[in-house]
Amino acid sequence: MNFIGEIKLIGESFAPSGWALCNGQLLAIQSNSALYSILGTTYGGNGTTTFALPNLQGTVPVGAGNGPGLTPLPLGEQYGTETVTLNVTNLPSHTHNVKAVSANGTVSTPTGNYFADKGRFDNDYTTNLPNVQMNPLTVGVAGNSLPVPIMQPYMALYYVIALQGVFPARN
Repeated sequence: MNFIGEIKLIGESFAPSGWALCNGQLLAIQSNSALYSILGTTYGGNGTTTFALPNLQGTVPVGAGNGPGLTPLPLGEQYGTETVTLNVTNLPSHTHNVKAVSANGTVSTPTGNYFADKGRFDNDYTTNLPNVQMNPLTVGVAGNSLPVPIMQPYMALYYVIALQGVFPARN
């Protein structure tokens, strides 16, 4: 027998009899008074005629409460996001050291070669090893501050909550 308010994962595409999907739906207090006495308005509802079930769609549940060195997580609070937008201020300070050769260039293709002084006939590159540090402004800021997905791998299943069963005793 299940406890009223117990939540579990299922592989079916429907909530079994006596259970409801944890999709944030509003239920009438009058017809679900036992479950309301356990959940209250923790997950929503007006507390007069309705209360809400937890909405676990697209969400990973974590343990609520306090712990040494952990951020307090009150029951029913939601945290996190599926994407994050990084800006230059989110990145650690760093430089891109670009080196060049102070001699005239000897080849016209950059692939596998180094920057050089302007040589004859548009030869801007050389096969000689670099010996000069270029100005840091040579390499500029890049990027568009686009959202980056941060979701872990997942498999979609349904969370259901028991509407009927044994009323849980409080410790």
